[in-house]
Amino acid sequence: MTRRAFTLVEILIVVVMLGILASVVLPQFAGASDQARESATYHEVQKIRRAISVYGALNSGRLPTVTAGDGTWGELVTADYLREPPINPYVGGVNRKVIAIDSMADVAYQQTHGWVYDDTDGDVWAGSFDANDEPLPRP
Repeated sequence: MTRRAFTLVEILIVVVMLGILASVVLPQFAGASDQARESATYHEVQKIRRAISVYGALNSGRLPTVTAGDGTWGELVTADYLREPPINPYVGGVNRKVIAIDSMADVAYQQTHGWVYDDTDGDVWAGSFDANDEPLPRP
């Protein structure tokens, strides 16, 4: 009666090959998660802009009452516009919902706020994105 089994050398060769494959594939996944955060943030800012536009159309051009703070989108956070305060996954952390009031987009990556809102004309930008909706490089 003969027993068939793998030898220790064969098992080690398979483990080494799997390690090599993993070292080639894993860096590609790391880049994919960064791209996913950038894309999700871009889509969130587009959603906010649409909500502001619809709000203005339904309220004689009036802007919603948005204040600086953690998710303080005022009348926009209702079932009609935004069901919940949007988050900025590119900034992440505890400040991903924070709104800063300013008249221009960020010029450098930061983690102090997730959104920039211009309360004079209703413009909105994602935090750590430039005025062209491009992500600013992380340090």
